[in-house]
Amino acid sequence: MPRRKRDWRPHAYYHVGMRGNNRDNIFQTHEDKIHLMRAMEYTYAKHPFTLLAYCIMSNHYHLIIRSETNLSKIMAYINRRYSDYYSKRYDHVGRIYEKRYYSALIQSPQAILSISSYIHRNPIDTTIPLVINMEDYLYSSFMYYKHNNLTPPPFMNTNLITTYLPNPLTKTNESYCLYCLAYKEDMEEF
Repeated sequence: MPRRKRDWRPHAYYHVGMRGNNRDNIFQTHEDKIHLMRAMEYTYAKHPFTLLAYCIMSNHYHLIIRSETNLSKIMAYINRRYSDYYSKRYDHVGRIYEKRYYSALIQSPQAILSISSYIHRNPIDTTIPLVINMEDYLYSSFMYYKHNNLTPPPFMNTNLITTYLPNPLTKTNESYCLYCLAYKEDMEEF
């Protein structure tokens, strides 16, 4: 039975997630997480896209992404490039991903705020937090919002989310960081 074709709309933002098979770790070292970023850069050079947020954990990753190219093509490039690297590095045979990537259309600015906060809070919302401060987690886009002196990857847009902040918050990265620290949304609603 063929798989159902995904609904994709150019210029729409999607919350995308990818998890390791059997929830196993697929990012075991710093180099592994950096290699996923390289896979994104490689893909971006062929098929430009925009990320508003990302976070790479040990057994999964999250993105808020939009592109003119079909999202399936972009995710195929990223996931294939990383799985080839992983299989070679760890002499792994078989698939490393649990199933196809998860994707959900983000339908409102408020949803972008909620989902980005959820993504950025991942390292501190685990059973045992990976870091005390979100900006200390090296594998998340939060540090680019927190530290204006850091240059984000070419596919990152750190200006759009702040425009969605509710009043009375100012539309700045500093306010967005405070929003993420204070705002914890139950993703079951989305």
